[in-house]
Amino acid sequence: QLQLVESGGGLVQPGGSLRLSCAASGRTLDDYAIGWFRQAPGKEREGLSSISQIDGSTYYADSVKGRFTISRDNAKNTVYLQMNSLKPEDTAVYYCASTLMDGSSFSVDWFSTWGQGTQVTVSL
Repeated sequence: QLQLVESGGGLVQPGGSLRLSCAASGRTLDDYAIGWFRQAPGKEREGLSSISQIDGSTYYADSVKGRFTISRDNAKNTVYLQMNSLKPEDTAVYYCASTLMDGSSFSVDWFSTWGQGTQVTVSL
């Protein structure tokens, strides 16, 4: 059974960067598309980005396009989310999730296995 664990969150100043990791265990990530999501207090979970398991195609929400980059290292069974130019409104718990369907969507309903989340706080 696939399990996902996020890491790399923390406190960062506005304009700073963080790299989140999503490490998989139990199964290889080769067959899975991976998505990154976030949820701020009182808000719905928001899809940010996804990466295909077929050809590595990547997809981004408008809110993070040009600032966040998703990548995968199948040899390490890990997917990353590089986050640059962070803003206070990026503060949230960040989750990764997997799907056996293609990675062309980062709709919450598209994904079935979720990690426990990692907190990202952007503040002075």
